[in-house]
Amino acid sequence: MAYLRFVIPQRHSDSGVDTGVFQAAHELLDSGELGETELILVREAIDWFNAHLPRPARFNRTTSKGHYRRRAAGIAWFRDTATECLARMHALKAALDAHGRPVSIIRENRIGYVVYEDELQVVAEPFTDTRTSGE
Repeated sequence: MAYLRFVIPQRHSDSGVDTGVFQAAHELLDSGELGETELILVREAIDWFNAHLPRPARFNRTTSKGHYRRRAAGIAWFRDTATECLARMHALKAALDAHGRPVSIIRENRIGYVVYEDELQVVAEPFTDTRTSGE
């Protein structure tokens, strides 16, 4: 199975890897750059994900005392079988690309130490050889 991650070339402060598209999409919504049609498209995509994509319970491997205060090292990947999610991510990618926020798609088979998974996505702390940037 392959896993996909949609990223922009901006480092995320917690994970240290390229920032995911959801954060970039929220920033685009707040920027005032979108026309009415694009604003509706991006908002509908984000609303769909909020309603249909489970929110991961964990982003790090440790279960030690205070684990919830530790830096979140896990990053989220879509399963290549999550076709509806991937189609909607491509719509977000198109909107971001059109507004000067180029999105890269990373495809990996070995994503790291799994800390959360469901039928659509996996959160994993990357192995040292896992590609985490769109370079």
